[in-house]
Amino acid sequence: CFPSTGMIAIVGKSGCGKTTLLNILGGIDQEYDGEVLFDQQNIKTIKNYCRKHVGFIFQNFNLVNWLNAKENYILPKFFGNIIFKREVEDRREKLELTSFLKKKPALLSGGQKQRVAMLRAMIKNVDILLCDEPTGALDSKTSKDILILLEKINQQYGTTMLIVTHNNAIRDMVHKVIIIRDGQISEEYENETRVPAKLLEDL
Repeated sequence: CFPSTGMIAIVGKSGCGKTTLLNILGGIDQEYDGEVLFDQQNIKTIKNYCRKHVGFIFQNFNLVNWLNAKENYILPKFFGNIIFKREVEDRREKLELTSFLKKKPALLSGGQKQRVAMLRAMIKNVDILLCDEPTGALDSKTSKDILILLEKINQQYGTTMLIVTHNNAIRDMVHKVIIIRDGQISEEYENETRVPAKLLEDL
């Protein structure tokens, strides 16, 4: 069952099942035992659950190379449930995309690509943002910038975020940590001494 409006880190060794868990929560993987509940309802019974409620941010950005930045982030409009234009513009400003909207991915830095991927994930006004190693392909400075932006999004819009990561520093900024071992949750705890993203070290 999803926690509400928080930031949750999912951590564990490679191959332990973190990404599989993310895919199940996002409605991509359908073959599993038990139930995943969203708003007290089994996600398998929610029409267009993934399309309406979930956004994905990937480690390798997954942008379309022949489309420019703006064309990439507006792709979800073809699947409906798009937020108002003024809200898109507001989020675009927060992510600092305006200066490179016409550039294609090959001409963008890693941080710029991740900003495009973030807006693409958020443009549907989603309830849940699933982040698979969102800083894994970025340097430390850019990683901090992206985490600061994720934190701002969570605080302003109340978007629930699940962040799969190998980066131990990210544990310090989230509200809850879930540790996976061999396909099972081995530990979970609330973070009572959360550190703001801008103060994180050793990213």
